[in-house]
Parts: sequence; C-alpha cells; structure tokens
Amino acid sequence: MNCDIDIKNAVECMRKGGIILYPTDTIWGIGCDATNAEAVKRIYEIKQREDSKALICLVDSADRMQRYFRKVPDVAWDLVDCADRPLTLILDGAANVAPNLLAEDGSLGIRVTHEDFSRQICYRFQKAIVSTSANISGEPSPKNFYDIPESITSQMDYICSFRRGEKGNAQPSQIIRIGLDGEVKIIRK
Repeated sequence: MNCDIDIKNAVECMRKGGIILYPTDTIWGIGCDATNAEAVKRIYEIKQREDSKALICLVDSADRMQRYFRKVPDVAWDLVDCADRPLTLILDGAANVAPNLLAEDGSLGIRVTHEDFSRQICYRFQKAIVSTSANISGEPSPKNFYDIPESITSQMDYICSFRRGEKGNAQPSQIIRIGLDGEVKIIRK
C-alpha cells in the first residue's frame, strides 16, 4: 500500500475515534486521538493496563509539544534539540489532552518524533497521538510487527501496512522526567 494512503487512512480512523496500530520512531505503537477520552479508555482496555499508569503521546514538532503543557522548562527544549535518539519527556502541568491520559500527578509523557512516517501522521492529524507499545501490559514490547500478538491486532480499527516487513530489533525510547523547577531524572536509558 502507498504510504500516503496509509497515513490518510490512519488519520481518518483517529478522527472518527478509532484505534490504530502504526510504526513509530521506536517500536510499533497503539495510537488514538490524545484528546478523546473514550478512545484512550479503549487503549487501556486493549492493553489490560490500569489507567493509573499513564500513556505517552507523539507530536510532530517542538512547537506542537508546547500546546499540551502550561509551562515547558527551558531544559526540555535543550534536550529535544540535542537528543540523538528517540526521547520521551515526562513534564508536569499537562493540558489539552484527555484527563484519563495523565498520570495521577498531572504529568504527561510526550515525544517529538523525527521518523518520517509517524511524523507525517502527527502532522496531518494536527494533534497529539497516543503512542503506547503494542503489547499486553507487563509483556515484552514487540521488536517488529510480527511480534505483536493477535490479541492486540484483532482489536484495532486500522493497522498500517507501512514497515510491516521490517525484521529489525526496535528499541523503546529513552525517558527523562523534568520537574517544573528544571530538575532532571532519567527514568529509562
């Protein structure tokens, strides 16, 4: 399938409140509109994950990232600019997303994707997109499309065709939490 058609179909699905399975800058992800509480609830159900464990979002640019926080500490911009691999930031004071997407303390994990396909989905959708690993909570993250269990794929409203054939050993992102005071804590290297 043409990659542009795949992107168009994924975006249309999310605009209708649907759940997609798509390749990201790290591993295959389950995604939806980050502002749609019902779609977010479905993802928690699909993953069999407690909703007290927050999900992360992808955006296409640092400019879009700032739409989802009351204040972004300066150090966050520096980390986004100098990251040499996918980096998820956990920031306090999240706003403009579904309430059930947030951690209990009101923080949100967000990543600016630089991989072209996921960046184009985010750009064309014009909102943050949930991006959580395509696995049941507690199980290993899939290294490629063929590692994703049928219990996940059978519950998707749309599954992207792009990059299904890749056999690589994809890795999850690095995760850094940044407090409003600028304190930096590495969660996952």
